[in-house]
Amino acid sequence: MGKKVRIGIDVGGTFTDAVAIDNETYEVIAKLKIPTTHEDGVARGIVKIIQKLLTENNIAPEDVIFIAHGTTQATNALLEGDVAKVGIVGMGTGMDARTAKKETSIEHIELAPNKYLHSEHVFIDSSKLTEQEVEKNIHELINKDCQVIVASEAYSVDDPENETKVIEKAQQEELFATGGHEISQLYGLKMRTRTAVVNASLIPKMMQTANMTESAVLDTKIQSGLMIMRCDGGVMSINEVRQRPILTMLSGLAAGVAGALMYEKVSDGIFFEVGGTSVDISVIKNGKVMIKYAQVGGHKTYLRSLDVRTLAVAGGSMIRVKDKKIVDVGPRSAHIAGLEYECFTDVENLDNPTIEFVSPRDGDPNEYVIVQGTGTNAYSYTLAGAANLLSYVPEGDYAQGNAEANKKAWDALGAYLGKSAEEVAKEVMNFAMEKLEPVINDLIDEYEMDRNFITLVGGGGSGAIVVPALAEYYDYKWKLAKNAPYISTIGVALAMVREQIERSITNPSENDIKKIRADVIEKIIQSGANEETVEVNIEIDTQRNIVRAVATGATELRQKSLGASDVNEDQLKTITSEALGLDTNSIKCAGKVGRWNLMDATIIKKKLFFKSKRTNVCVVDREGVVRFKHSNAHYFKFPKNQSDKEFLSFIDEYTIYSDANATIPKVFLFFREKMLDLTGMQTLEQLTSIMDVETENLDNNEEVIAVAYK
Repeated sequence: MGKKVRIGIDVGGTFTDAVAIDNETYEVIAKLKIPTTHEDGVARGIVKIIQKLLTENNIAPEDVIFIAHGTTQATNALLEGDVAKVGIVGMGTGMDARTAKKETSIEHIELAPNKYLHSEHVFIDSSKLTEQEVEKNIHELINKDCQVIVASEAYSVDDPENETKVIEKAQQEELFATGGHEISQLYGLKMRTRTAVVNASLIPKMMQTANMTESAVLDTKIQSGLMIMRCDGGVMSINEVRQRPILTMLSGLAAGVAGALMYEKVSDGIFFEVGGTSVDISVIKNGKVMIKYAQVGGHKTYLRSLDVRTLAVAGGSMIRVKDKKIVDVGPRSAHIAGLEYECFTDVENLDNPTIEFVSPRDGDPNEYVIVQGTGTNAYSYTLAGAANLLSYVPEGDYAQGNAEANKKAWDALGAYLGKSAEEVAKEVMNFAMEKLEPVINDLIDEYEMDRNFITLVGGGGSGAIVVPALAEYYDYKWKLAKNAPYISTIGVALAMVREQIERSITNPSENDIKKIRADVIEKIIQSGANEETVEVNIEIDTQRNIVRAVATGATELRQKSLGASDVNEDQLKTITSEALGLDTNSIKCAGKVGRWNLMDATIIKKKLFFKSKRTNVCVVDREGVVRFKHSNAHYFKFPKNQSDKEFLSFIDEYTIYSDANATIPKVFLFFREKMLDLTGMQTLEQLTSIMDVETENLDNNEEVIAVAYK
């Protein structure tokens, strides 16, 4: 019996990438790239790449225990307007009927210039909801060429019975159908209906592809069910995709971050996936990706996806020159201009180089500088060329160019501008850094990141072109992901199953919290997770009266011996020293509970007659991965039976009391295999009720580590 393997497939517009990863060690066994098969259908291309991967690396189909693919199909369908026409059956009664009629009537949504998602609307008074009335209205929508039905009723999240009746009747008419309550359990009828309409518009196409892809994978004799990448960095079963295709929208952006999280073990950092034309920037904090509500056609939805900021600053970004001065970097790239990079050619192609200018697209200014080489050879000046010239790109990196040819090209530009090549390249890099800076500062502030411990992580083929220079600009630590050009595909292969439920609840009780927790566990098991691997995180947003339960889990029980790679105390000190940027002499191990090692780095500074003390806390798991770090934090280790005494005293010590209220600290708990994030709790009652639920299976004497910060 061979080693157990995980396969990830990333279907892009140009290429389809695949990786095979050892399930025990996370080592990348094989990488493969083939042109995407548009004319033959994506499914055929997936079969081709899987068979090639298995054959060339002697992997038996029965040894593949996880297979997933990331798809841009939902995103592309929306961008191209390739969506079904949706019929909406709005419902409401009594005083709410007029408002419900208005809020379930969704205007045509512009998806791209002159590309629309069209919908038709009928309304039924819920008190007159007979089978005949439903049938009549569905036929009216069919006559208007609607292919999918959305049932949306006011307060259906409390009682979905009427929406279910409409869905069943539509299915009897052999139509695809969905309800607002299936997509979101939040109040807000208009936004819930809009999200359901976007989802419904994707169903016919995604059903067709899902069926073809599933049968194609079965033909390869792989027994594990095919999983699909979600927009929040997790995966779900292909069966769930058929019902909620909207969750795959923007999933391409999430795959790279999933790779940084699972493969690079990033716990706190800013991740840059840098290509030739653009960079996608996202945040990882306390080992979690940051999520927000997505927009479609300028309209907010209840779809929660990865918070990614995209900028036209990348390896192929062209340089703009006006009046013999550098004036900008981008937004056009060498790819769009149809030109090769100056740093990836041979030096003989640049005999007697001369400076010329182009407009990459109609209407663009004639300011994009290129170098004319031998014969008809012309090359674009790029950000990649500037980074290579200034030695930011490490030896052997995917983005490393031909130094001799690059120097010759930039010497010509320097001579034209009356400066040295290095001075010009520095100006170019500064323009790029100044474009990235406000976006990075916004992310740091929005997610309250600790600036002392930020690591910049580069992924994608051009990660080395942006990240080392940016780290120098900010004086932050940095690293490039291993196998950076394949980081998205690795992310697909390693992603966990993920589900979430949001509910509108004011002042949630302990029963409310237990109910949403049980419901999300049931939902994630339906999506393909093994129940024994599931972890649930509860967040409470008191400003919007929302309770959110997020569950993550694996598709299989990991066979790895949990104690196989325990790190010793010296290794823990070294890991903590690197994570915090502090001397190992200031670090001590303050406790061990379950898989967790609590590391204390207390710094005492003396200035004249004053002494200041700062406790930096780091929590490292048994495999040596930093899962939490924070400056000015406090910690406490206690047995479960002291949670209502000593633990409450610890929380009280760091609670800020004012005339208006008490502000509790942000709290994390560590016990057994679990890291419990309680930072979303607003009151002590909420915190203790979730803690009680999560620790109910612990023995009275089992220990828990608490870390608190303000």
